[in-house]
Amino acid sequence: MLTHMPFPSWLPLLLGLLSAVGPLSTDMYLPAFPAIEAALGGRAQVTLATWFVGLAFGQMTWGTLSDRYGRRIPLLLGTGLFSAGTIGCALAPDLPTLAVMRLICGFGGSAGMVITRAIVRDLADGQAAARLMSRLTLVMGAAPILAPSLGGIVMAATGWQAIFWILMVYGALCFAAVAAFLPETLPERARVKLGAGAIVARYAHVIGERSFITHTLMGGFATAGMFAYLGGSPGVFIEVFHLTPPQYGSLFGVCAAGFIAASQINPRILPRFGADRVMRFGVRIFCLSTACMLAAAIVGTWGFLSIGIPVFFCMSCQGFTMPNTVVGALSRHAGHAGAASALMGTLHFSLGAVSGLLVGLLTDGSARPMAALMFGCAICAALCDLGRPKRQ
Repeated sequence: MLTHMPFPSWLPLLLGLLSAVGPLSTDMYLPAFPAIEAALGGRAQVTLATWFVGLAFGQMTWGTLSDRYGRRIPLLLGTGLFSAGTIGCALAPDLPTLAVMRLICGFGGSAGMVITRAIVRDLADGQAAARLMSRLTLVMGAAPILAPSLGGIVMAATGWQAIFWILMVYGALCFAAVAAFLPETLPERARVKLGAGAIVARYAHVIGERSFITHTLMGGFATAGMFAYLGGSPGVFIEVFHLTPPQYGSLFGVCAAGFIAASQINPRILPRFGADRVMRFGVRIFCLSTACMLAAAIVGTWGFLSIGIPVFFCMSCQGFTMPNTVVGALSRHAGHAGAASALMGTLHFSLGAVSGLLVGLLTDGSARPMAALMFGCAICAALCDLGRPKRQ
């Protein structure tokens, strides 16, 4: 059994910056969708879907490598690949090339997401892990608050390509920070050196464990609901409700602030109410807010706040759901946290990729496709909540 180790007080900040690669690279270019489509043609949602595919399948690779070689080396490789891919995005001459480069970026950027979760599991478990995960969320959550507004400002001033040059610099800084400061949290004696068959068997064992699969799918459908919002909201708020990119970024930031606030309240209420009740509360708010959003979208005449307010509550409640589903899924897999984290991330982002692709394909000039997908994801998350084993 792995023994938990002390860690420096600044480590959650570094882990938060690494895990923010994903949301920053997702959210910063959302306001640029209309400009990208005007410049390159096609539907920009395709590039978001390929990004999610890269995130999904990259996590399987990096999780396995981090269990075998430790956490530092795969993080260096991943952040380096992410930085190289963003250069390709900035120089892309057409939409298919941009989509491929986003796939590469997602593959590399997924290392920061999957390995930071494994590091949390290396360091803590239970409520201690939930507190540490919430501290990461505080740092990581700043990205979706700042990214859309920053992306809108950068795009207006210099064009959409500059967004990817900024992301390249961020990836390079993450690479340097890992090289200079990140301690190795997986000792040599705890590393797993298995052949391909044994790795597949290990994944099969993890996915067959009821606590893992129910918590993972619960978080996965919450993630899919968020990705339906990410893929659909630029078209809904910028093209349907005619918000400017900075206004859209501000609305996006308010929703992200709600997520951060809930994630910081989460560890404070866990000792009193327990993870089960807190997660169930989050899922119920998810269902209620998306039901209200769908009703407003069907009516179609109530203005952007009829969509924006339910979106705020929908995003905020994930601060009660996401950290606890991660801890619940990984709690029984300390010996192979990288593989379990990778499998969880792959399932999350596979659902997210499907959701992001569907919202692009179903676009009809209204908020109905986005709202319907988010409501469906909420119902699925509620069903997973009913099936998961209860924790004390």
